[in-house]
Amino acid sequence: MKNKQMSETFLLAMIITFSGGLQDAYTYFARNKVFANAQTGNIVLMASKLSDGQYADAIRYVFPLLSFALGIFVAEQIQGYYKEAKKLHWRQTILILEIVSLFVSGFFNENGNLYANCLVSFSCAMQVQAFRSVHGYPYASTMCIGNMRAGVSAFSHWMRTKNEESLKKALHYIGIIITFALGATVGYSCILYLGMKTIWISSTLLLIGFLMMFVQDTERSR
Repeated sequence: MKNKQMSETFLLAMIITFSGGLQDAYTYFARNKVFANAQTGNIVLMASKLSDGQYADAIRYVFPLLSFALGIFVAEQIQGYYKEAKKLHWRQTILILEIVSLFVSGFFNENGNLYANCLVSFSCAMQVQAFRSVHGYPYASTMCIGNMRAGVSAFSHWMRTKNEESLKKALHYIGIIITFALGATVGYSCILYLGMKTIWISSTLLLIGFLMMFVQDTERSR
């Protein structure tokens, strides 16, 4: 018997997934059509610009890609060095870096889109590296394709076997996907009113997640 970590609860997963959807909408619609999370899309767009000889335009995808890779590297290093830390969970350290990165990105105007996109991509990468499980189910908080595959697979298994655990798993993934979509919807809508400062909503959500992690979930794993 051991305490479940707050970082693996469905509530926290919804908060950071909502934030992830908002971040992707923010960089695409407010920051010159660059994806913060969907790096596959950035690679395709970069390749198209290179094929057309638009080398300067391709740069706006190259640096977010490199920033995403750096974010994964930094998150893994933090986990490796601070996994046994007692006062502050290593995932909270990552959340602090995310909050600061996103907050700073909100100060850049349109001329600073490249810098803002790099900061958001860096943040997203750390998040997807650090938060990978909800109630024991692997998931991604900043993209949907893996969640969709796992959710549909679990639902198909439930249809065939009527296994309740498969249905529970499918519902978890459906909830995560819907939450991501809601975050993207709110992000797009808020851009019309808050502009570049919209990303501060993500900073606020992650701050809530950071504070929540000081509370140990009362559920017990068997």
